[in-house]
Amino acid sequence: MHNAFTRHAWLIAWGAISILAGCNRPKTDTARETGAVSNEDSAKATASATAAKGKVPVTTKSEEAKKLYDRGLTYSDQVRFHDARQVFQQAAAKDPEFAMAHYQLALTSPSNKEALAHLNQAVALAGKASEGERLAILSLQAGFNADPAKSLEYSKEAVQKYPEDERARQALAFAYQGQQEYQKAIDELNKAIELNPNFSTAYNSLGYAYRPLNKNAEAEQAFKKYIELVPNDPNPYDSYAELLMKTGRFDESIAQYRKALSIDPHFTNSYYAIAGDLMYQGKYPQALAEAQKLSSAARNDGDRRLVFFTRTLVYADQGKTDLALNEMEKQYAFDSKLGDPAQMAQDLDGIGIILVETGRPDQAQKKFQQSLDIQTKSDLSPETKEDANLAHHYHLGRVALAKNDLATAKSEAAEYLKGAEAKANDFRIRQGHELAGMIAIKEKNFDQATSELEKANQQDPYVVYQIAVAYAGKGDQAKAQESYKKAAEMYILPTINYALIRVKAAKQAGGA
Repeated sequence: MHNAFTRHAWLIAWGAISILAGCNRPKTDTARETGAVSNEDSAKATASATAAKGKVPVTTKSEEAKKLYDRGLTYSDQVRFHDARQVFQQAAAKDPEFAMAHYQLALTSPSNKEALAHLNQAVALAGKASEGERLAILSLQAGFNADPAKSLEYSKEAVQKYPEDERARQALAFAYQGQQEYQKAIDELNKAIELNPNFSTAYNSLGYAYRPLNKNAEAEQAFKKYIELVPNDPNPYDSYAELLMKTGRFDESIAQYRKALSIDPHFTNSYYAIAGDLMYQGKYPQALAEAQKLSSAARNDGDRRLVFFTRTLVYADQGKTDLALNEMEKQYAFDSKLGDPAQMAQDLDGIGIILVETGRPDQAQKKFQQSLDIQTKSDLSPETKEDANLAHHYHLGRVALAKNDLATAKSEAAEYLKGAEAKANDFRIRQGHELAGMIAIKEKNFDQATSELEKANQQDPYVVYQIAVAYAGKGDQAKAQESYKKAAEMYILPTINYALIRVKAAKQAGGA
């Protein structure tokens, strides 16, 4: 699992996650950096590095809180978010003004609602923190507010001010990965490793940065180094297993996931991923059994939500979309009880996409509208609501396309792309080109379709599938077969988009 980068799906798209302030650094006084606190406060403050040495200070008045924070960060590095969260809660209790404790709680919370509450606390306390901590908090806030460009700028500024902080460079690498600037991410991670050759999570991130470039040998080398550095952590085996999944080595992948679970039986992402490996082998009953194991191991709301989602994907891949929808409805009911508007909206959007893909656009439109209404009536930030309104244009474009209402589809697509470009939101810009490409396919303008789709997200199997459809429309069967095969065999961690087209793509490619 890719550290916190995979923890919250709504942040993955924007590349907002950053892990900036670290542990195991020498003590110093935050006042040395800011010069803005009294002698009394200075005597109370504990920091873990100095700006003069290019490191980000960690600001807390409690030595005990600092020790707890360091322990929580170790758990977080191991992607043991449940354990990390408990320790960060203790750190925040010891020092209620500890901004970075709330920052880390935002990253490790099992729900959007809880994450946002802690982020708001971190933002409110940012003025009491060091400059590096403030930049980390603002970067994360920009991610929550669907502003990846601003998030990236904060990460760049942090590296400029703290060039010798390996975690600042890793944070910048995450931001670059979110924008699919993978070589820039690799460069930052290599710099982080130069600063600290034993910084194990940088090797994990490096493996994930190599993968989209199809540098699988380099990725494997990075993951094996990660294992070598922390052989008693579960995540190195989980990450390596994901690479094995991607390359179609499913049984080897499962063995590595089992290794992770032998170290930590509550490392729930591994159950979800094993279900994916089994699903890709057509072993659907075994995949559902793995979801049940996940249910038994669940310790928090995030784990319990993942059970519904895993079953959704298995059913969707199997072609049992009504059962998939039933699981998504259960997930929505679960999140409704929690009163989590962002997660409820995400659930409804997932339901809507399944309905669109299965020829029920009117029902889909109702779900998309319900999603928008929940967000606009919630206490989410104005920026988040603005992004929800922008996303609604994409959804309405998909609905119109399913109804063969090309005029409306074009209008919605144009509005969506215009808004995405105005926000410099690369994720949404790519999605805008995806929608434009699908409209061009409907119009049988296949040259325009391939041109648009090539600007879309090439890491999304659904986009690659649409490229295959466009080539087939052009009569270029060789390229169509190549793209169908590529879409079918991308073998990423399961997503709704992938589950809806994988088997179809395999059949078109002659693989099933």
